[in-house]
Parts: sequence; structure tokens; C-alpha cells
Amino acid sequence: MRVDWRTSASLTGTVLRGLALALAASAGVAVLYAESPVPFLVPAAGSLLVGFALERLPRDDLYPREAFLMVAATWLSVAAVGAVPFLLVGTGVFTSPTNALFESMSGITTTGATVIRDFSVHPQGLLFWRQLLQWLGGLGILVLAVGLLSQLSVGGARLMETETQTQDVTKLAPRIESTARILGRLYAGLTALLTVILLVLNGLGFAPNMGPFNAVAHALTTVATAGFSPEAESLGAFTPVVQYVVAAFMVVGATNFVLLYALVQGDADRLRDSEEFRFYLWILAAGSALVAGVLAVDGTFPGVEPTVRHAVFQVVSIVTTTGYASTNFDLWSPAAKHALFLGMFVGGMAGSTTCSIKTVRWLIVLKSFRRELFVELSPEAIRPVRLGDSVVDEDAVRDVHAYVLLGIVAFTLLTVFIVVDTARASVAIGEFEAMGAAASTVLNIGPAFGPAGPYGSYAVFPRSSLLAMTALMWVGRIEFIPVLVLFTRRFWTG
Repeated sequence: MRVDWRTSASLTGTVLRGLALALAASAGVAVLYAESPVPFLVPAAGSLLVGFALERLPRDDLYPREAFLMVAATWLSVAAVGAVPFLLVGTGVFTSPTNALFESMSGITTTGATVIRDFSVHPQGLLFWRQLLQWLGGLGILVLAVGLLSQLSVGGARLMETETQTQDVTKLAPRIESTARILGRLYAGLTALLTVILLVLNGLGFAPNMGPFNAVAHALTTVATAGFSPEAESLGAFTPVVQYVVAAFMVVGATNFVLLYALVQGDADRLRDSEEFRFYLWILAAGSALVAGVLAVDGTFPGVEPTVRHAVFQVVSIVTTTGYASTNFDLWSPAAKHALFLGMFVGGMAGSTTCSIKTVRWLIVLKSFRRELFVELSPEAIRPVRLGDSVVDEDAVRDVHAYVLLGIVAFTLLTVFIVVDTARASVAIGEFEAMGAAASTVLNIGPAFGPAGPYGSYAVFPRSSLLAMTALMWVGRIEFIPVLVLFTRRFWTG
């Protein structure tokens, strides 16, 4: 059967109608700071009208083809609408539509890469819109992964059936709408909790510059493991205690929300028994120890505490794909930077707000590799890949290998494109810096190295490179398949 594009468009319209509320909230923040709300009210009205118009299209049941089209169209259309406030404000680098679209796509995909050079020239309402975009993107990917992609056998979400030891984990409730409500309450609750903690620290004098705006802004993008900050120095602008608290919430945001929901319901066993969760914590611990050891040998920081703190914070930030910075790690030694670069390819748990390849896939890769070694020695043996006490379907194992390969290929191709394109435009970007920018955008990490480092800006890249990175942020965030399948003839012809 041919794809029913009307159903996909109608559901996309529902999302655009809801986006108008977020734009209205940003308009309210603009009014609060005596700024013009027009840059938000205009796209809010447009989003509302287009959303209502699309919703009037006839809607049927959501089958796989319609779901793929809806997912791809939703992320792209939200990014397009989200770019309008940047253009209408038109300050700093946002006189360019390319920059506006890059910033918006980076926001809704929770990448955290920015083209902003000077934060002081942008109004508070616009800075709040950046944060809110990332929060919405984090919630959207949760609902997408747990409520939809897992039912379509896409990405690491399908492995949650094995890892969380329940056959109905792909939908916490019978309907996607119910799943969204359950996840939304948990997600909003964590955001509110972090906001309150930061405000209390501010009131007690432990976070002097963590006022209400900064507390809300950083809570929005920490739980979303997104990484935008209204401060030019990111988390380096705050005290060590703030960095410790934020690091803890980054770890939580990159944890499977199905397991977090079970924990909130009083079932701690499922989190404790999760093999992926233990593997995830082991990676964070081993990575932190490695980077701390390198920093100690290099004498980067005076003393044990700052060495350990910055090592732990940056490893957690990179592995969870949040992209915050507690210091300018671009000034670290090559060994430390290469360790962080490798961390970009890890990611958090399936069913979380995180991006990149994700720990469950790496766990499957390692287990299947170990199985191959065993079978080479015992050809007659049958040894399935297991997660916990459950056997992983062989189709899922093959899908994991294919996804990892696809991610590496996309990263490689974008690296080559950036190297060639920047050389053509006479922009001084080294190969390692190009690799960092490619990995950061394909895997939705945020900051990279060199000009695109934690205290830098992607605005130095030529327009063609920015457009390529924008496209790869979109494709990578929704795990390749929902976009790539649209370019096959069979998808449209049946």
C-alpha cells in the first residue's frame, strides 16, 4: 500500500499546534524582561494556523510508513518554525537564515552546538527559547523512543524489551498519548527538582550567580542532556557545587526512563538488575579515571579536587551527549582531548534523552564479538547473545551492527566533506577539529575542538558545512532510519 501522507501531515499538525504554546511562553519571558514579544508571537500564530490546517486532513491509523514520515517531518518542521524567532530578533549572527536554522536544529535535536559568538547581544527571551527548544526535544525523543520507534523495530529502543525484562515496555500504557503523559510527568518532575535545588543553592550562597533565569535555563537543558547554556562559559561560570549537582542530573537524564519510572514506583530491582545500567556506570567511571589520570600527569590543574571534578564532569557531559563544559577542555593535552573524542561515540542508555550510539548497542557489539571468538574455538556450539537473563533476537543483533556501521560511515563522510569544504573556503580547520565537529553533530554532542570548542562557535564554518551539519543533526537524532527510508522508491510506491 502507498503511504498515507495525510495521516502523517495531520499528526505533524498536532505537534505544530502544541509548539505555539512554547512560543507563547517565550513571548511571556520576553515581556517579563521588557523585550518585544513579536518575534515569538508571529511564528506562534503561524504555527497555530498551519497546525490547525494540517489537523483537518483525514487521519487514519498510524502504520509504519506513516510513522516514519511523521517522525521525519515533525523534527524538520519544528526546527524550521523554531528558526523564525532567531531571524526576527536578528541580533548577532542571526541575520543569516543558515545560522538561525543551525541553532534551531541544534536545539530541537538536543545537540547543543551553537553559532553564537557573543551572548550579551541576544535578549533574554531568545536565550530562553533556545533552552525551551532543547527541553521539548528531549521530551519528544523520549516519547518517540519508548512509545513509537520501539514498536517499529528502530534503533536501541527495540532492545528495551529484553533489557527491562517486560514484554510491554515499548508502551508504558496502551496508547502513545498515555506514554507521553507518564514520561512527561517524570521528565517535568526531574526538571522542577533540579530547578529547586539550584535556587536553594543560590539562596544559601553556594551558587552566587544562579538566579531564577539561570536555574530554570540550566534545569531545562540538563535533564534533556542537551547542553545549551545562556552563559558564554557554560557551567564554568558557576561554583564547583553546581557542577557536581548538574553532573549527577546529567547521569540521571541519560538513564533509561522506563527504569526510572519503575524506581519512582518503588521497584528498585529493575534498575539494579539492569546489565546496561551497570555497563553505563562502568563506562563513566573508567572514562573519568582515565581522563583524571591524564590530567594529573599533565599537571593541568593544581590539586586533586579540581582534577577529579573537571575529569568527571567532562566525561559525564560528553558520554551523556549533554555537551556542557566546566572548563575549556580544548586547552587540554592531545591525550585528554582524544579520550573525550572517543567518549562522543558512546552515549547513554536506550530509552533516555541522550544521543549517540548508546551503551546498549556497544554492550551487544562486545557480547557478539566475544561470542564469535568462542564459536571460532567451538564451531559446533550454539551461544546466543544475552542481556541479563534474556536472549537478544538475532535480527536485533544484526540491526545493532548495521546501525553502528551506519553511524561511523556518516561520521566519516561528514568529516571528509568538512575538510574539503573548509579548505575550499580558506577556513583554518585541522583534521582533528573536523573530526570533532562531524562527530559532535552526527552524534548530537554539541561542543567539539578548536574553533568549535566549548567556548567557541560553529559560526566559523562556511555556510555549506553548516547546512551539511544541520542535515546530519536531523538524521542522527532520529536514528537514521526514519529519514533514510524516505529516500527509497519502495517507501512511496508500496
